[in-house]
Amino acid sequence: MTYQAPVEDILFALKSAADVPQLMESGIYDGLDEDTLRAIVEEAGKFGADVLDPLNRLGDTVGSSLADGRVTTPEGWQSAYAQFCESGWNALTGPEDHGGQDLPEIVSCAVTEIWNAANLSFALCPLLTMGAIEALKAHGSKQLIETYLAKMVSGEWTGTMNLTEPHAGSDVGALRTKAVPQGDGTYKLSGTKTFISYGDHDLADNIVHMVLGRLTDAPEGTRGISLFLVPQVLVNEDGTLGARNDVVTANVEHKLGIHGSPTCTLIYGENDGAVGYLVGEENRGLNVMFIMMNAARLGVGLQGVAMADRATQHALQYANERTQGRGPKAKRGEMSPIIEHADIRRTIMTMKSMTQAARMICLVTARELDLAERGATKEERLQGEMRSALLTPVAKAFSTDIGVEVASMGVQVHGGMGFMEETGAAQYYRDARILPIYEGTNGIQAIDLVTRKLTLDDGAVVAGYIDELAETVDALKSSNQPLFGKMAERLDEGLVALRSASVWMGEQLQSNPEAALAGATPYLRLFGLAAGGIYLAKGALLAVRENGGADRDHVALARFFAETQVPAAHGLALSITEGADSLLSMPIERLSA
Repeated sequence: MTYQAPVEDILFALKSAADVPQLMESGIYDGLDEDTLRAIVEEAGKFGADVLDPLNRLGDTVGSSLADGRVTTPEGWQSAYAQFCESGWNALTGPEDHGGQDLPEIVSCAVTEIWNAANLSFALCPLLTMGAIEALKAHGSKQLIETYLAKMVSGEWTGTMNLTEPHAGSDVGALRTKAVPQGDGTYKLSGTKTFISYGDHDLADNIVHMVLGRLTDAPEGTRGISLFLVPQVLVNEDGTLGARNDVVTANVEHKLGIHGSPTCTLIYGENDGAVGYLVGEENRGLNVMFIMMNAARLGVGLQGVAMADRATQHALQYANERTQGRGPKAKRGEMSPIIEHADIRRTIMTMKSMTQAARMICLVTARELDLAERGATKEERLQGEMRSALLTPVAKAFSTDIGVEVASMGVQVHGGMGFMEETGAAQYYRDARILPIYEGTNGIQAIDLVTRKLTLDDGAVVAGYIDELAETVDALKSSNQPLFGKMAERLDEGLVALRSASVWMGEQLQSNPEAALAGATPYLRLFGLAAGGIYLAKGALLAVRENGGADRDHVALARFFAETQVPAAHGLALSITEGADSLLSMPIERLSA
């Protein structure tokens, strides 16, 4: 089926959950109005449907390939990338003084979902470039910014993140890539980086690698990490491209999904050493890395939303076309479209509500990032910084889990045909499966949430956030709206579960941190269910307020989510607060027997 961007769902999420109209009125989004925002999302939808979607299947079946040390992307991708850059999409949030449009993060997130739903493998390239731009903009020297930033903003050059090494995985403190200062402001790097998305390709003239390395006299562990800009092609003093740097593409991985995206193993310094330039301070590379990582983590969360939406669209079309069995309204001798069967309706409703809940969490996170950068007061900026830090691991992990689950449901709706590649349902599941793994596995996100984010301001940040969510429950209760069913009660129970689990987590971090870690993953799921349910409820309240509930779709989704998904919060809270002993009582040697 042809992809259709969910323009109205995205705009409604921006309006209801992320409160974008109010932020426009406050001046936070100066120069942006609702008509402009709609025009941007609609045009992004057209580009996704007309240019990127037709290449999606080809990327999956043909993929990118390595020959004679160079990577070739599927046919048509070079043209699509050129159109992407010429249309200004790569420069959307870039700084104006370097050719960008300086639009807010929340606009970028709205269109990022569309790119990834239309063609996830393609969209990885600009996603990574944006992260590299943020790191360079924040910590690059004046010379590096002048040499590289405008080219990256325009998309003429792309960017990567080079963090992982074969022996280290997610433990960046164990990396071995060496950086030797040359006395002229440059460094020579040597080492191997693996799982580097778009580490090599034929879409742009140059690739700007952001590489974590270790100086020869650096301390052990994460305290001894520095970040270096290492171009694939060296840049002359006049800005023209020079000789190829000492960076070799050794392999392109054969993956379960995202076949069009070249995931590379890169070897630095096989000959004289790869020339690199320090970004930020020596031994402080982790600080810069987290700028890239946090940008990428929200982007990956949006990839989860994108795959969920794409799988839902695909399943919904199939469910309306496929006839099998007799529904309650079928005439004798006739078969019904499977969507008339209650179980398929339940599945589709679950897919749609989960997708919108995850979308809202991601867009609220983007709003907080914008407040952190654009807030009118220091207090507003600090609150945005704290709130975005709290929500980023939830946006990444909850949304990517949802992406996999919804894509799996999409296969199920197709029945046996879903297991066949020709229907296309399987690709969304295969593509989505990487999302809970890269940019920090979801287990790492859960640990980050529990150990670093719940403790922000001695727990005041999470407590204040839960109090804010409770305001929506109060509004539901006072509305006396029959359309809402048991929504208020179920969401209230979900918040009680989240609040009690949060308090328990804080106590355990002080007395028994291993017990807290044992419950980290179910805690993050609980957090996502409670927050997602509240944001859907905000949408339901808005729908009733604006048209008296005549548009019942938003109300129906919110009620369904609250009454069928949020009740899991109570069980999750029990598994968090009472499940640690059962896990930790099993000795590792017996677990491995």
